[in-house]
Amino acid sequence: MINKQLIFSILFIALLSLAEAKPPELTPHTTHKKAKEIFKNHVSYKKLNQEIASRALKNYLEELDPTKTYFLAAEVTSWENPKSSLLDNLVSDFTKEKFELYEKIYQIMIEAIKRRNRLEVKIAKLPLPENVKTSDFKDQKWAENEKELESRLLTLRALQLQTADQLGIGSKEQFMQRLTKRRIRREDEILQGGKKKLQKQQLLAYFLKSLSRALDSHTAYFTPWETNQFMIQVQQRLFGIGAQLRDDLTGFTLVRLLEGSPAARDGRLKTGDKIIAVNREPVAGMDIIEAVDLIRGPKGTAVELTILRESGEGEEKKTEKLETKVIRDEIVLKETRFEAEKIPFGNGIIAHLRLFSFYQDPQDSSASDLKNAIEEFKKNENLLGVILDLRGNAGGLLPQAVAVTGLFIKKGIVVSVKDSEGNIRHLRNFDGTLTWGGPLMVLTNKGSASAAEIVAQTLKDYGRALLVGDPYTWGKGSYQFFTLEGGNVNKVNPQGEYKVTKGLYYTVSGKSPQLAGTKVDIEIPGGLAELDIGESFGKFPLENDEITPNYIDNLTDIHPFHRGKMTRLYKKDQQQKLNLYGSHLVTLKKNSARRIEQNRNYQNFLKEVKKEEFDIDSVEKYGQNDLQLEESLNVMKDLILMERFEKEPLAAPSA
Repeated sequence: MINKQLIFSILFIALLSLAEAKPPELTPHTTHKKAKEIFKNHVSYKKLNQEIASRALKNYLEELDPTKTYFLAAEVTSWENPKSSLLDNLVSDFTKEKFELYEKIYQIMIEAIKRRNRLEVKIAKLPLPENVKTSDFKDQKWAENEKELESRLLTLRALQLQTADQLGIGSKEQFMQRLTKRRIRREDEILQGGKKKLQKQQLLAYFLKSLSRALDSHTAYFTPWETNQFMIQVQQRLFGIGAQLRDDLTGFTLVRLLEGSPAARDGRLKTGDKIIAVNREPVAGMDIIEAVDLIRGPKGTAVELTILRESGEGEEKKTEKLETKVIRDEIVLKETRFEAEKIPFGNGIIAHLRLFSFYQDPQDSSASDLKNAIEEFKKNENLLGVILDLRGNAGGLLPQAVAVTGLFIKKGIVVSVKDSEGNIRHLRNFDGTLTWGGPLMVLTNKGSASAAEIVAQTLKDYGRALLVGDPYTWGKGSYQFFTLEGGNVNKVNPQGEYKVTKGLYYTVSGKSPQLAGTKVDIEIPGGLAELDIGESFGKFPLENDEITPNYIDNLTDIHPFHRGKMTRLYKKDQQQKLNLYGSHLVTLKKNSARRIEQNRNYQNFLKEVKKEEFDIDSVEKYGQNDLQLEESLNVMKDLILMERFEKEPLAAPSA
């Protein structure tokens, strides 16, 4: 099965790994030092050996040319399949803080960029091939010669235009100009204006990225700029004005003002306004990421925007130029954190709680937001059941996974972590009070990972929840250490930060979701069910592992000095392993399978997602109805009714 997300990696690869023009402040010595720190903290690999050197070298080539549209085969073959002697030299050079081979490859890339730009000018005048497919770019090799590279670039351009049609993009010319702009931005990152010192710093950053990814799928090096972006993703908050922008080449149009943001509160900005300068610096020709960086800044500071605003129509249409200052503030991206809705059923409601990540800041957290929503529903409605929707939730903060699980279980172990020395530490829920003890389902898909898998698997282990959705989750059972102290973005190391895999985590059953994922009780496939995504498809994943189950918690990992006191506080109200839904499971499965089989719309949807190259528009059309959620609600309704009839069986008819 072709990875159906390949099309996006081909078309928008320039959006990935875009960094600020200024590289990290790295030297060979600091690069070697940082690499040794990563090795020291890693669960499996403690030093550079031939295997890791080979992986890193291949990663380095992919880091420079991920789409294989720059290098020719003859330029890189000896490094893609390195000899043992070459790897020995790389290991030896590393100990001497030498990176000469990487410098050589970098210089070849600089020449390859010149060739690519020459070919781009040439193909702009050539006819495009027809009937191109994304599969043309799957598992491709380096081009053998310049003619083959030229043909590949023509095919890529045809595919980009074809996709512009599929995505309903109005101006193909503008679309292509944006892609070209991003490609040039990426090339400028490598060229660094021809300044040798900056090029050296940039290649060292690429080396650290390549080495980190050679250890496992989740160990990674971040430049200072990437560190800030990573923290925004984890915390779902940033400092700026709260506006979403679209690149219109001559400026950036405001397409949305986030509710409650400084841009919305100010009242002077409107959607449709085009920003042409930030703090009097023109932004025409600037990459959108660069422009956004200019607009962001410390809370309480002002940013001056020069905008163009159109008004009127036809002959009355006019454009005015305006200057405005907006005071920056903290923006919490709540809509990408949590959603709650109630679905009427019988004499009450079912709560659908969608959690997009596991987050925490001084005001809010995933656990507190969930708790407040459940308490509000219980107060104002007859709450019959809860669906905790973790689809697409890629994880977040481990303590929040524990806290969220603790809303639905009494006291007990939620997750255990084992480090490279074999030491096991348990993370527990210490609150014996249930926020919700009634019917509970967890809805997951192949995009549910890490902390989401902890919550889903632990609730399944204890028998507190039924799991529904795609057959398996992502399969990330490793935990990482991140170097940025306390997540403070004001203290980012100018040499960059890193996260490194320290060990695996296990739920109370002793199982780790590593590679295997969390298996659902009832399969309700969604749009990701057929995609080749997950831990097993990543590079160099760690193997699966298990430890002894921990349903009976004797606090053996607690120091004896504290164990006695903790035992007194902890021994009451411990969560027992339950079998709340076992008697209903066979019937629930049959009912669900029958509904899916008889639902013509669902069957058409499943046929579409099974295609090797599905039609994006068709899938999005089905997506207007969340078929996976609708069927999950049907299962919950069945469960509520079955539980009710079990407690209150229908009276026998009178004679």
